[in-house]
Amino acid sequence: MAAGDHRPRARIAIVGTGYVADLYMASLRGFPGLEVVGAFDVAPGRLAAFARHWSVAAAPDLAGLFAAKPDILLNLTNPAAHADVTRAALEAGLHVWSEKPLALDLDEAEALVALAGARGLHLASAPCSLLGRSAQTAWRAIRDGRIGTPRLAYAELDDDFLPAAPHGRWRSASGACWPSADEFRTGCTLEHAGYYLGWLMAMFGPVRRIVGGSARLLDQGQTGSGHHAPDYASASLFFDAMVARLTCSIIARHDHRLRIFGDVGVLEVDEAWANGAAVRVRRRHVIRRRLINSPFALKVPAAGDGHPMVGRRGAASMNFALGVAEMALAIAAGARPRLAGDFALHLTEVALAMQAGGDYRPRTGFAPIAPMTWRA
Repeated sequence: MAAGDHRPRARIAIVGTGYVADLYMASLRGFPGLEVVGAFDVAPGRLAAFARHWSVAAAPDLAGLFAAKPDILLNLTNPAAHADVTRAALEAGLHVWSEKPLALDLDEAEALVALAGARGLHLASAPCSLLGRSAQTAWRAIRDGRIGTPRLAYAELDDDFLPAAPHGRWRSASGACWPSADEFRTGCTLEHAGYYLGWLMAMFGPVRRIVGGSARLLDQGQTGSGHHAPDYASASLFFDAMVARLTCSIIARHDHRLRIFGDVGVLEVDEAWANGAAVRVRRRHVIRRRLINSPFALKVPAAGDGHPMVGRRGAASMNFALGVAEMALAIAAGARPRLAGDFALHLTEVALAMQAGGDYRPRTGFAPIAPMTWRA
């Protein structure tokens, strides 16, 4: 991935060739050692278009895909199918990288992580934005004390008034439609909370308590039938030594900022999805008898290129293959991938609790994970 890291190598198979699969393929091309050996989708036309566009072998079914003997299976199906596909892959002896969430039910997610452990396999979960340059730079700034002791964080994942967006015209590189029905049915919290939740977990450890509220504020005439999930959720996440407020919606104006408030300053990031987003620190000063937050934010330098950068806007500005590449490196070294096992399970539990709302104490946790070696 960078100087000092050996190149990740693995045979990759993909289940689910919809919209997000094209984002993964564009990202995988940045890692020549990650070879895509086949793909499968229950929609033959969609599979054919994907296979043709990316010159990938199309498998006739899951058994045919497993027969290609991949090292890692990418589960990019719709969320309702995640658990069944992951279980089949684990039972076939494959490591699995799953799109979020691991499952729509915590008990089921726990069973999958337990199955992976019993089989000596790794089950990891998106998102992988935590492994990107911006997240690692922000984490390094926190460790270096650039803002003093962190006390409070505000994380925003508002995606503007989505019903008014022309999402019916959104197409991926191979022509897949943006999966609006799945997005509305699953809910923006399960779809998006992880983009900053993963950062906060890495920096501050497991969430000990979640207090929040959620609501469905849009009607089905705006989003289509089957939309029952909340389209707004906000929660206070209580860590051992600090608190973060995380908000998700598809109603409020686009805002993907992260602000972490410390004793001597504020760390700011404008966009979770952009691996190259600037990380800035704004210091506080006392001038005469007034406390002043500096109008000038200093950019925190990133050491080296770190990893392949892709795209320029929106979700396309994130390298979706960072987690798969890190997983391949960890497996080759006989280590646990950073985003696998208990970390993935805790992220799933917290997102599910945020979507449900109320006062909740997680039953899962995880051991501290290490920063990426190129940022250590």
